[in-house]
Amino acid sequence: QVQLVESGGGLVQAGGSLRLSCAASGRTFSRYVMGWFRQAPGKEREFVAAINWSSTSSYYADSVKGRFTISRDNTKNTVYLQMNSLKPEDTAVYYCALDWSTRFSPSLLQSEYDYWGQGTQVTVSS
Repeated sequence: QVQLVESGGGLVQAGGSLRLSCAASGRTFSRYVMGWFRQAPGKEREFVAAINWSSTSSYYADSVKGRFTISRDNTKNTVYLQMNSLKPEDTAVYYCALDWSTRFSPSLLQSEYDYWGQGTQVTVSS
């Protein structure tokens, strides 16, 4: 079993920054794909970013490309999402997820992810 715990959410003004963290425990963390997703009120959960186990491949949703950066520290079993130039439309609950595979190219599909965190709220005021 794997447990994922997100932290770092909060309230920030538009143009500000936040860094989300997701700490994993349980089974070996380093050889798995990690992703971030978000769900805004009244909307479906959507892909934000993902990174492979070696940090050699990552993908971003078009809406966050150039503003968000995903990274991971396998020695700390933690994945990060640095969010800069935040916009009110970034307001959502952010979830980290683990894809229990060693694929080189991380998946954008929620169905590929095996474990999910409980989510952390990010609110961007205008």
